[in-house]
Amino acid sequence: MFVFILPLSKHVCYTKTVKYRYNLCKEGDDMSNKTLAFAEALQDSPVISAVKNDAGLEKALSSDCTVLFILYGTILNISQLVQRAKKSGKIVFVHIDLIEGLSSKDISIDFIQQNTDADGIISTRINQIRHAKQLGFLTIQRFFLLDSLAFENVCRQSTHADAVDILPGTMPRVIERLRKKIRQPIIASGLISDKQDILAALSAGALGVSTTSEPLWFA
Repeated sequence: MFVFILPLSKHVCYTKTVKYRYNLCKEGDDMSNKTLAFAEALQDSPVISAVKNDAGLEKALSSDCTVLFILYGTILNISQLVQRAKKSGKIVFVHIDLIEGLSSKDISIDFIQQNTDADGIISTRINQIRHAKQLGFLTIQRFFLLDSLAFENVCRQSTHADAVDILPGTMPRVIERLRKKIRQPIIASGLISDKQDILAALSAGALGVSTTSEPLWFA
């Protein structure tokens, strides 16, 4: 068991107990390097800024969060949103399900590849995760853990993604159980309201915590 001190700002550090080794080996050296860089970024700064409007994006760009989730936008402005985040040195993921004007078809992933510099794709849809990986994107599959059946679906359906994003993220005992079942890194999202929620998720085995709570980006 190793203990890492993970600086999130000048004033506060989170202590993360690493209980598990993540399997970061992927097909092809390029994807392996990208996945490793993503995991290392979260080890250094485990809080992920999840932005849902322009005001939030502006604040996220000035935060110490290395990884940024874009949870809004349209086919008309997603390119500009990603470009702004990339210029600030962020690792940028686009939640493809939430972009207006895009569909559940694979061509939506093609659109993001051809029109943005996004590093990765978030989706609940297996077909889009598969296609995104084929195009060289980092992939995060999002799951809503509503019951035991949903838990089993994560174990069964998450094999194609580089990481899994579980909601709500305030279930440390469930995160700990899931960590023993899957090889992918876990990101905890949803209902994260304070530092204690972040610490609980990380201690349970999550590699990162995604939140739209702007104060936590600077905590």
